[in-house]
Order: sequence, then C-alpha cells, then structure tokens
Amino acid sequence: MHPEMKVFNKIVDLQNQLFEDRKQGKEIGLVPTMGALHEGHASLVRRSIVENDVTVVSVFVNPTQFNDKNDLKNYPRTLEADCKLLEATFNKEIAKSKSSDSKSIYVLAPSVEEMYPTPDTRQFEYPPVSTVMEGAHRPGHFNGVCQVVSRLFYIVKPLRAYFGEKDWQQIAVVKAMVHHLGIPVNIVECDIVRDADGLAKSSRNTLLTKDERAIAPAIYKALVDSVTYAKKHTVQETHDKVVSDINSVDGLDVEYFSIVDGNTLQDINSWDDTPYVVGCITVYCGKTPIRLIDHIKYSS
Repeated sequence: MHPEMKVFNKIVDLQNQLFEDRKQGKEIGLVPTMGALHEGHASLVRRSIVENDVTVVSVFVNPTQFNDKNDLKNYPRTLEADCKLLEATFNKEIAKSKSSDSKSIYVLAPSVEEMYPTPDTRQFEYPPVSTVMEGAHRPGHFNGVCQVVSRLFYIVKPLRAYFGEKDWQQIAVVKAMVHHLGIPVNIVECDIVRDADGLAKSSRNTLLTKDERAIAPAIYKALVDSVTYAKKHTVQETHDKVVSDINSVDGLDVEYFSIVDGNTLQDINSWDDTPYVVGCITVYCGKTPIRLIDHIKYSS
C-alpha cells in the first residue's frame, strides 16, 4: 500500500475509513485547525505523522467560537492551498520515514450543516481557566471551542491530539474538558512557530496589510525585553512596561496583558506566588483591526 492523502467532506465517510484503519491496529492522531494553514500547523502535522500511523487534519471554520460576526465572515478560507500544504508536508515526511507504506493523512473539511446538523446547545464552563483573559474578552468563545473539539474527538477517536502553544489558554481549557468528559485522548502541546522577526505564525497574519505586518513584531519584542526587566522589577511594573512599550507603537493597542500562574491562569501579584509564571497578551493591530495573541514564559 502506498502512502496517501484523502479529503473527506462527509463525517461518515471518514469514520468508515478510520474503522478499517483501526481494524489493522493503526494509531490515529488528530490536528484540529480552522484552515488558512501555515508553518505552525505544518509543525503539528509533522509531529503527528511521526507519532501515528494515520493523521487526521480537520479544516473547519467553527462558527460557534466567534462572538464577532465580522471576524467570522473575514476569517481566511483557503482549502485548496491548505490541501497543497498538507500534501507537501506529508510527502516530505514520508520521504524521510522508513515505515512510509503504512502512513496516511486524511483531511476532514465538512460544511457547517455537516458538523452541526442540529444546533449544539451544550454549555462548557471551566472556571477559572475558561473565564479569564480570552474567556472574559470573548464571551462564548471557549464554549464554542469545546463544542467543536469534543465533536472532533468523538468523530475521530484519536489516540493523540496536537495543539500549538500559541493558543496557550485554549490548551488549558481543552485539557479541562477532556478531564470533565472522560475522553481517552492524549493532548500533545507543540511549541510556537515564529517568523524570523518573532511574530507568532497565525492564520490571521494573512489579513495584515504590509504596514501592519511591519509593526506586529513589536509585540513579541516587548515580551522578550520584559523577561530581563522582570528580574529587577515588580509584576505590576513589568506589566505596565509591556503595555506602554506596545501602545507606544502607532497602530498597536493592547486589549489586555495578564501575568498569571501558568497552571491556574490566575493573576499573580508577586513573582514568588508561583514557580510557573506566564504573560499572556492580546493586541489590536492596524485599522481593521486584526486581533493578535501571544505569550511569554517568565519561569517554568
């Protein structure tokens, strides 16, 4: 059998294929995405290909996690380019692999009606991890994330699921959901992939104008600079410096910057409050504006 990539629009067709794969004892990995794929996604896919026999990549812009209708409407949709990137990533990885004949990659690209034949009325709330930061600024966002990710877990039944650390809070929420629902899946956290100038890879970056793209790296630069600054200053002083540094760039506007305990996601007052300190930030960039998120670890 030659390695292959298949695209599925119907959930039942994918499930039938996975049923056959499972009968052969194959291990299945899942990479959930909203499409507009980039090198960050490719890094998750590569890891799944290495660690599993079958990799399922979902490409689905999930309407239930958008609290802003314009954001949903403007979110980039590039399925054809996504499939090309996935095929190239798969073929490259297979060329390096010695057990290539047993590997497969499947793309699940369902319509909204296919994913939600009836409205999903389930409510997920995992305070404090789901209610602070993004949870506070985007009401209903994490509920929508849990709706779609839980559906994908039930559809695919993966052994492992891969998430990028850029959406750092999302990982904490998904872990809480997996524990709550008792879903037998290993959540694999993967490092942020950045452009050479430090900007975290994101599907939203494609929406930036040339001028906006030029100022966006100031976000990560301010975070990196603050790590050294934090060694001699308080949590509040560090917080204020990051916000000031970013807001001083014309075209950038900090929505929030939270310095938190990396486990509970609760704000800290002193560096001694926890051994695991993370700074999480969301910044509006440009006139549209485009909402960019990032984070930095102060200690772990």
